[in-house]
Amino acid sequence: MAASKDEIRRTIRALKRGLDNRQRQNAEADVLFRLMQCDEITQSHNLLLYYSLPDELPTLSIIKSLLPGRHIFLPRVNGDNLEIVEFTGHNLATGAFGIKEPTGEAVDIKSIDTVIVPGMAFDRKGNRLGRGKGYYDRLLRNTRCWKAGIAFNCQIIEEVPHENHDITMDIIITEKETIRPEKG
Repeated sequence: MAASKDEIRRTIRALKRGLDNRQRQNAEADVLFRLMQCDEITQSHNLLLYYSLPDELPTLSIIKSLLPGRHIFLPRVNGDNLEIVEFTGHNLATGAFGIKEPTGEAVDIKSIDTVIVPGMAFDRKGNRLGRGKGYYDRLLRNTRCWKAGIAFNCQIIEEVPHENHDITMDIIITEKETIRPEKG
């Protein structure tokens, strides 16, 4: 019998707690290197990233590395939805859930080329398990942008339980591998 979403979240949280700061920093550098090998990233002009939570793969160096020559956008929580705001390099304030969020005017998600998406777990088919609030599924439901999930390698599992409304990834990148799911 497949594990429930809540069981998977508990297991992944425990695995991530076992990572020390050096492992986290090394993973961030390795994921950045792999991201920069993707034409979809290097050719994107409007990228949506996210400011990581303490238990997530760190993203600050990734954001800073991708900022020059591109428009970088970060999400901001507004009720049950995410808004997209351009990140200038300085316009951050602590928002919902203690997450750093950009200040400024929200923009339409349709202007985004590529989205780098967090997740609790991913599988090799491109399925993603989030934290359970559905923010990214709602945000990305009606977009055609390229979606890259980034995570620690311990977050890759055999099968993520998924439903029709769940958004799949075009690529998943960890510190150890780049996974390009077969579409079809």
